[in-house]
Amino acid sequence: MKHSNPHGSGAKGPDELRQQIEHTRSQLGDTVAQLVDRADVKGRARARAADLRDKAGAMTVQLRASAAHAGHGVQDRAAKAGHVMQDRAVRAGHDAQERMAKAGHLVQEQAGRGGHALQDRAAQAGHAVEHDVRVPRPVRSAVGAAMRHPRPVLIVGAAGACVVGAAVIWRRIDRRR
Repeated sequence: MKHSNPHGSGAKGPDELRQQIEHTRSQLGDTVAQLVDRADVKGRARARAADLRDKAGAMTVQLRASAAHAGHGVQDRAAKAGHVMQDRAVRAGHDAQERMAKAGHLVQEQAGRGGHALQDRAAQAGHAVEHDVRVPRPVRSAVGAAMRHPRPVLIVGAAGACVVGAAVIWRRIDRRR
């Protein structure tokens, strides 16, 4: 009985036959290993999960770095905007202070002019009272003393106004009781 070799090459001796058998076993072992790998669903799933974990870890690191970079950019922009607003507020404060100082000076000048005008009118009225014969002599002498020493007269006048104010307040309090 004659066996036909499908590959068309027959073994020419026992050593060559052993080599072919060893080669066929090696190929068969590789094929079986491939089939086992394909049939090992759990192993493939674990390998795939490990790959996905590695990719997710890499993406997490990348996203954290991107977020940190973006956070620093936002922080820098916010700091710059804060400084700009602070500078504007300082300038506005200085401008307002200058305007208020100018307004204060103007009011002071006008009050000074008004005070001088009032003082001039009071002096004229005092002179008129001092030289008017119809005014009794004690009044004329009191007006003359007041014109010679205006500060004490102002102090006494202010004290008198305080006394009158206190009397009015006490009177109102007494009426409520």
